[in-house]
Amino acid sequence: MAATEPATGTVAADREGGAGLLTRGAAGPLRWIIQGLGVAVALAHIYLNTLATPSELHLAAFHFGAFGLLCALVYPAWHARTEGGRRAALALDAVLGLLAVGCFLYLILGETAFYARASQFLPIDWVMTSVAALLAIEFTRRTTGNTIPIIIVLFFTYVTVWGRYVPGMLTFPGLSVETMLFRGFYTDDGMLGNVAQIGARDIVMFILFGAFLMRSGAGDFIIDFARAIAGRLAGGPGFVAVIGSALFGTISGSAVANVVSTGVVTIPLMKRAGYSPRFAGAVEATASTGGQIMPPVMGAGAFVMASYLQIDYLYIAAVSVMPAMLYFLSVGFYVRIEAKKHNLSLVDENPPPLFKVVKDGAISFFAPIAVLVGMLIAGYSPAYAAGFGIVAVIVASWASPKKIGPLGILDALATGSKNMILTAVLLVAIGIVINAVTTTGLGNTFSLMINHWAGNNLLIALILIAIASLVLGMGLPVTAAYIVLATLSAPALADLILRQDIVAAIASGQIADSVKAVLMLVAPDQMGAIGQPMDSAAAAALLDRVPAEMKRMVIDQTVLPQAVAAAMLAAHLVIFWLSQDSNVTPPVCLAAFAAAAIAKGPPMATGFTAWRLAKGIYIVPLLFAYTPYLGNSFWIDLELSIYCALALYAFAAAWEGYGEAPIPWPLRIVLAGCFLGLLWPNERVLHLVSCAVLIPILAWNFRAGRRLSGGGRAGTVPSGGSLP
Repeated sequence: MAATEPATGTVAADREGGAGLLTRGAAGPLRWIIQGLGVAVALAHIYLNTLATPSELHLAAFHFGAFGLLCALVYPAWHARTEGGRRAALALDAVLGLLAVGCFLYLILGETAFYARASQFLPIDWVMTSVAALLAIEFTRRTTGNTIPIIIVLFFTYVTVWGRYVPGMLTFPGLSVETMLFRGFYTDDGMLGNVAQIGARDIVMFILFGAFLMRSGAGDFIIDFARAIAGRLAGGPGFVAVIGSALFGTISGSAVANVVSTGVVTIPLMKRAGYSPRFAGAVEATASTGGQIMPPVMGAGAFVMASYLQIDYLYIAAVSVMPAMLYFLSVGFYVRIEAKKHNLSLVDENPPPLFKVVKDGAISFFAPIAVLVGMLIAGYSPAYAAGFGIVAVIVASWASPKKIGPLGILDALATGSKNMILTAVLLVAIGIVINAVTTTGLGNTFSLMINHWAGNNLLIALILIAIASLVLGMGLPVTAAYIVLATLSAPALADLILRQDIVAAIASGQIADSVKAVLMLVAPDQMGAIGQPMDSAAAAALLDRVPAEMKRMVIDQTVLPQAVAAAMLAAHLVIFWLSQDSNVTPPVCLAAFAAAAIAKGPPMATGFTAWRLAKGIYIVPLLFAYTPYLGNSFWIDLELSIYCALALYAFAAAWEGYGEAPIPWPLRIVLAGCFLGLLWPNERVLHLVSCAVLIPILAWNFRAGRRLSGGGRAGTVPSGGSLP
């Protein structure tokens, strides 16, 4: 980012992470201070996560202090237009950054004395815990906009001020400010708690790993590899965007970063091939959104999910591979259909030879990822595996044209630190919300409300959660939207996923004596029928009579623990996937807006087109909720994936009215029916019948497409093109 001021720099627009943010374009001494701090912060995190053994709380406190200082220097307090104003802003930012460091030192040096006096607050405790909370809110305002700070303040004051005045289920008698500051600063549910610790331990290491991969030329390799594979297919440039974004997602985990990194190459390719700017931007935005769900790096939310569920991150990544492939396949269907609909063909002046691309870049790209995954499989922690992955990137780069030397290492360290600022301060600040939710039991209350509104209907609950995720995503980054929504609604969704199994157990009469006692207590008029076979409707009605506070015991005594764990994983993955929709769904769709800027297309029209192409983000999670799709067995997962892939193509063709050739309305209706039949849960006969109907229609449409395939419009793809 160019700078014109030698000391304080300029302020420039930056779309990383959210709204139109302001970053300080530093030059001169300030630039070197920021670069040096970035290197120091990255090296400290690598050391603390691989060689040292600090306490989780101390690590999170250091993480907040270090990235708070960086945030204050990189993101200014205000946009000053005069030299004096810029100097005043820099002075204030330096003070706030040093205060963040002071909060870290206060915790490290004063924690023992604080507990020695039985957690009694002294004036210094009031000052430092309050400053920490205010700094977290202010840094989040700078990096994400005003929405999250408003939400944080509302949750904090709900507990301390106005919760007692709320009628009904949401009323809360209140806690003192001192109690909330203590819980927010010292406990696992607060600012420096589990979520911030995940950021300080795992996420920062993966961000650094990605920065080193990009420094080794991974971005250029990804684009060249995608062009070599897909460049000559119908709709080839669109497939380059899909494949490139999928590969970039394995190291990025950020939709907007994916767009601005790969889109500068793929969007011009698509426009030259004849795609409209609107469609080209939409394809890139939709494909880039998949970066958040593409293993092995799935965005910060996946690490939070692993902590919530107390399962290995590697397991979450493993069960997410097939769903992610289905998502990218669904985007590819739309690319192919658009190319056929508008008779686009591709003439590549000089496509890169696949053998040369693989020879030049495969080792530097795939070898470090193989090291990372191998160490995760061997049982090492994600942070430790990422640390060795960084070493592997440096070593492997010497087998490629882009060797990473000492200056390259320093640049990657500084870049990784700057890329982590937004996530670091966000995960600290969102701890205030988590503290309020866990302290008040608001999550359980919200879960009861979802059950009530949905009427125990899983599909309605999914629709409600999708709407909530969209609304939250208008103002929150996807990670924050996932954390808030998962904290509030995941238990309710998991219970609804398990509902069918519980109803089946009650209907069969095969239930534990303790469950029989509960059912007899709530339904004494049906005492003779309990424990005997009954129809499903009667069993469901009986279950509905169980009070919410007793339903958990019924679940635990009726369903195996493995099934409960699978349902919770399914619920979290559903919410995780749905939280991505704000990237591509108007009115606020950051990935689509970023892509529109590169494509020079209309932002809102690009957003609506991206929403149309991203239907997989709503359809694939239905498998999580309604079928045994997640880690049940490879062959069952493969069978369901095949049915889902056919369903996704049927939906795209029915929606667009086109496959390889035009599809008349009667067949579009039949295709829509096949789509529903292929996705209908646990009905293999219906799946096979739908396949029997769908395949002949597709064969007919492919033959019709061949008859229409002559005389395509030629688009030209430039022979070069590399990432900046």
